[in-house]
Amino acid sequence: MAPAITLAAETELSAANTGFMLICSALVMLMTPALAFFYGGMVRVKSTLNMLMMSFISLGIVTVLWVLYGFSMAFGTDTGSIVGWNSDWVGLSNIGLTELWDGYTIPVFVFLVFQLMFAVLTPALISGALADRVKFTAWALFIALWATIVYFPVAHWVWGAGGWAFELGVIDFAGGTAVHINAGAAALGVILVIGKRVGFKKDPMRPHSLPLVMLGAGLLWFGWFGFNAGSWLGNDDGVGALMFVNTQVATGAAVLGWLAYEKIRHGAFTTLGAASGAVSGLVAITPAGGAVSPLGAIAVGVVAGVLCAMAVGLKYRFGYDDSLDVVGVHLVGGILGSLLVGFFATGKGQSDVEGLFYGGGLDQFWKQCAGVFGVLAYSLIVSAALAFVLHKTIGMRVPEDDEVAGIDQAEHAETAYDFSGAGGGSARTTATPGASAAAPAESKKVDA
Repeated sequence: MAPAITLAAETELSAANTGFMLICSALVMLMTPALAFFYGGMVRVKSTLNMLMMSFISLGIVTVLWVLYGFSMAFGTDTGSIVGWNSDWVGLSNIGLTELWDGYTIPVFVFLVFQLMFAVLTPALISGALADRVKFTAWALFIALWATIVYFPVAHWVWGAGGWAFELGVIDFAGGTAVHINAGAAALGVILVIGKRVGFKKDPMRPHSLPLVMLGAGLLWFGWFGFNAGSWLGNDDGVGALMFVNTQVATGAAVLGWLAYEKIRHGAFTTLGAASGAVSGLVAITPAGGAVSPLGAIAVGVVAGVLCAMAVGLKYRFGYDDSLDVVGVHLVGGILGSLLVGFFATGKGQSDVEGLFYGGGLDQFWKQCAGVFGVLAYSLIVSAALAFVLHKTIGMRVPEDDEVAGIDQAEHAETAYDFSGAGGGSARTTATPGASAAAPAESKKVDA
């Protein structure tokens, strides 16, 4: 993603590139409600609306913060390789309509709105780890603090001119470190502070609607083309097209890898596995897709599909309650995709950097390690600290009775499904734990 990836300077606005990037921005925006559907189908009936709202509220909070100061912090003039600042961008009040993003043929407004959609999506990813048990007010405050203290500076590290990862030469085409590792590490930090759901490893916590999960996964896959291909900020030299192709290739390969592991390990091909495999492939190719060939993308996808499928079972072994596998998919997938750049980079894509398998040695691999573990450590520690402060002050968790009865009713005074007019039940029954449909995929995962 620019400005870490630079093209020859141009002086004229390109209507084609501008239109392309506006479409890509809209596609990335779609990913947040798509994520809401994906997560919303994976929880029990009594938590559906809360899961949808935990994603949706990010569209409001982060949008306002981005206008006020977030864009300036992420992409303003560098200070100490840690954060940016540009007072002219505060409130977006001193940006000309046709003022171009430096070195590109698109307006600053187009670049900033594209980046805004990334900033919105990233905290929403964290929410899947916290399903069923977090106060909505505490979550909203956490988003505001986390975006300010974690996401905006990390985006500057990775993509802002002068950021330490930028200067080191870490390759992250569209967000393996800044988005997925950042969100996955944050999720782990928060759940270690707030603890497990009531009944974790004892009660069945099956997805209530696998069709919703598949719908969300399909919309995420669709939106991800804007997320990835758009990160080249133009369409002039074929690199964006390479990223588009590799996004499709790696995702398909990851679906096959996850399902193959699932069949061998559990004896069935599940729809939840197919959807989760697709997301793991999308995550892994995000940092790598501009640097690898389509054959390399197959390798990245298969590795991500298999290893992420294995990783989701670690929560049962180690006892951390990652409700919807944010750690297993986004953290692990982001790490894999980022590190595999050091092996599969061909030197014929976004840059001339070559990985180990193409004669480049391990130099790029060590740079990737620095980016991966620098972001992971910072996000994990700071996110845990933020959660701890909120937990000890306003409280992060809903009361146990509300969690058991249903967080939707307690926090939003609504239920996802009203059967009172159907003659087969009442609105009250939709909030009971036993109302969820059985899902073999989840029962297999509980035994992992």
